[in-house]
Amino acid sequence: MNRNHATVWDSCLQAIRGVVNPQSFKTWFEPIQPVRLENNALTIQVPSIIFYEWLEEHYVDVLKTTIRRELGDRGRLEYQILTNGVKEGSVKNGTPTNGNYVPGTVDTENIKNPFVIPGIRRTKIDSQLNPNHTFVSYIEGDCNRLARSAGLAIAKKPGGTSFNPLFIYGDTGLGKTHLAQAIGNDVKERFPDKLTLYVTSDSFTNQFIQALKNNAINDFVNFYQMIDVLIIDDIHFLSNKQKTQDIFFQIFNQLHQSGRQIILTSDRPPKNLDGIEERLISRFKWGLSADLQSPDLETRMAIMEAKMGREGIEIPPNVVEYICYNIQNNIRELEGVLISLVAQSSLNKREIDMDLAKEVIKNFVSQINKEITLEFIQKLVAEYFNVPVDKLQAKTRKRSIVIARQLSMYLAKNLTDKSLKAIGDMFGGRDHSTVIYSCKTVQDLMETDAVFKDTVSDLEKKIKMSLNEK
Repeated sequence: MNRNHATVWDSCLQAIRGVVNPQSFKTWFEPIQPVRLENNALTIQVPSIIFYEWLEEHYVDVLKTTIRRELGDRGRLEYQILTNGVKEGSVKNGTPTNGNYVPGTVDTENIKNPFVIPGIRRTKIDSQLNPNHTFVSYIEGDCNRLARSAGLAIAKKPGGTSFNPLFIYGDTGLGKTHLAQAIGNDVKERFPDKLTLYVTSDSFTNQFIQALKNNAINDFVNFYQMIDVLIIDDIHFLSNKQKTQDIFFQIFNQLHQSGRQIILTSDRPPKNLDGIEERLISRFKWGLSADLQSPDLETRMAIMEAKMGREGIEIPPNVVEYICYNIQNNIRELEGVLISLVAQSSLNKREIDMDLAKEVIKNFVSQINKEITLEFIQKLVAEYFNVPVDKLQAKTRKRSIVIARQLSMYLAKNLTDKSLKAIGDMFGGRDHSTVIYSCKTVQDLMETDAVFKDTVSDLEKKIKMSLNEK
């Protein structure tokens, strides 16, 4: 059956009427006029930009579902916006354009690239990615496993997973930029024809300001709409930049609706982004929000050793462990210590040993941590309960020994960076599930037995005081 724009829109209205309340239907759908139907794209005319934004904010899923039901999976919706009764232009998949723009066509040859320095001709878009930031050099640990796994899935199928956008957040120096760029580099290798771009939010803002000054907003928007995988670093810096947020909202809508991949990084989760419009925050939540946490001791040592391997540096294992024990929260500082060690060793003709490591670390941390060892915890707990240390490692089920052993495991878990396996090994080769059970038992006892809770607190104080006396 040959259908025109009017009959298609009438069918859409019938379906929409059944899922929205009568007042909303009258307010937001009756004023819409169908304009044309070309190449599976239905163009509708709306009274204002505010009207259009309200539809996109509140009814985009209803419209998308209805259009696809009427026109098939390739069906799409485009807008024309009226300003004071005069047609302002078209909106293709959520992006307003000027009146001369023809929906569905982009003159890529004449779009200005905001990354190209004036006077230098460059036809190919530079991804702005650091080639050293790859998945190979990004060490996996409990602290980043979810985010890294999602990144690998995206690299294999950009825009084709439920992780769109991927919102990576965490404190400074935990590897957000590295992971985001690793995804981009992997996409470039797997899909050379896809346009991948990394940009900081500051650069994005500065480009937008220049576009405003040069009356070249359309070029700016069109450039970003061409990108297949867009990576924006430190999105929180768009805070309180209203116009920049408006233009990014348009670009985000266009990319997302056309199946392009968006990757964002921030120092906080979407819900804590002050100064960012709620309509943007809601879109950031569409995909996956994955946090990066501080790496544990084993992961920090793996990162350090991987870096040493790439740079051809040799450092004694005990020095590596000492460095990683004292630099706990920031991978960037860990790399800074390594660079300083090599520099000091080279300039002063000194071997990299514990003394040199201590000198260097003083410049990075205000107070060097004194290591709490598993042996020290066992010794202190054994003395407190007046039992031999070797009994803590034995198979005995005597209640006083069991309580001392479980308490030792609890303190080891809370006061050291040792893995569950390492803790279990120190207590007679017990497995990690035994350690978990012991910690839970101690926690439960603390909640129900005030005397036992005081015992745990007293032991923790003794451990810390003993270290300060060393």
